[in-house]
Amino acid sequence: MDKQKAKLLSSREVFKGRIFSVRRDRVSEPGGIVAERDIVVHPGSVVVLPVFPDGKILLIRQYRHAANDFLWELVAGRVDKGESPAAAAHRELAEETGYSARRLRKLLEIFPSPGFVSELMWIFAATGLTAGAARPESDERIAAKTFSLAAAERMIRRGVLRDAKSIAGILYYTRFMR
Repeated sequence: MDKQKAKLLSSREVFKGRIFSVRRDRVSEPGGIVAERDIVVHPGSVVVLPVFPDGKILLIRQYRHAANDFLWELVAGRVDKGESPAAAAHRELAEETGYSARRLRKLLEIFPSPGFVSELMWIFAATGLTAGAARPESDERIAAKTFSLAAAERMIRRGVLRDAKSIAGILYYTRFMR
């Protein structure tokens, strides 16, 4: 595997938002290509697959403006500055569902859109769940529901579950962890 890195020739921030920024880099990439690349700079996020003792999983449904639709997905959220991915996973699980987990197991790390987004996602399975009161952020309206893994796989096959991070986490879990 080639381990060459790009040489950064120049970089400037062209947008700074609440959650991410956009940077324009001029780079000399491996292989000699010199190009301008616009990069969405994101601090990273966590994805949590809550698994109950009977094997069922918890999915949430919420409106996603970028998709202009309500989507079924796994619990997810950004990693705050100074926060570990595991701590963020515990926090997001509690905020969005009210559940706490005795155990988190990292399943995988993915780049959801590496062509222009720096975001790295850590996907965890959460077990030893204890129910509690959800504390969603003020702009979140979240509904949670349990599904069997077979039902979640059918939702993926039928195009009902269309969120990439959730598809990756569920299929990885069913293929390699079950």
